[in-house]
Amino acid sequence: MKDENIVWHNHPVDKAIRSDMKKQRPCLLWFTGLSGSGKSTIAGAVEHKLALRQQHTYLMDGDNVRHRLCKDLGFSETDRVENIRRVGEVANLMIDAGLIVLTAFISPFRENRDMVRAMLGEGEFIEVFIDTPIEECERRDPKGLYKKARAGQIKDFTGIDSPYESPESAEIHILNVGVAVEDAADQVIAYLESNGYLKPVKEACHATAG
Repeated sequence: MKDENIVWHNHPVDKAIRSDMKKQRPCLLWFTGLSGSGKSTIAGAVEHKLALRQQHTYLMDGDNVRHRLCKDLGFSETDRVENIRRVGEVANLMIDAGLIVLTAFISPFRENRDMVRAMLGEGEFIEVFIDTPIEECERRDPKGLYKKARAGQIKDFTGIDSPYESPESAEIHILNVGVAVEDAADQVIAYLESNGYLKPVKEACHATAG
């Protein structure tokens, strides 16, 4: 039960001021897709491109988060929901700090992704669906997880014995078959530019020169 004596305190420096200082519109780029789809690789490439433009970012990767923030959680449905909830709350704080946040999580259930979207302000949640057929993910199998799942060594593995609910209207949809990582990352950057999250390179350079 919420303590009635806890009251939200509004400080003079807010999200708008922090964002203006960073010359960007904060948002959460939520990369979702099957294991082996390329989420982390593409998210990392996007962050690198943003870093080269001196944008302020932070990338939360599914495996990395489970080393610290969510190390007490397993992979039951309840734990998966809590994992995503925690990530959403942390991302919300980072957005309040004016950052462009990137996350790479399988996040297989629409309800959980929608839960995070509901935490944020209008236009702050950008779903990036890395759409890679399971046959291709299983062929890549960079961590050997599909092989273990097929052998029954891993239970409730997404795509094998646990479902993946594809986004129905993701803001960015990348079919990641035969696509270079740089080209996939450029699609994300182009979306951010065209929707006002950051200035196009030419415009940004002109402003700096002026």
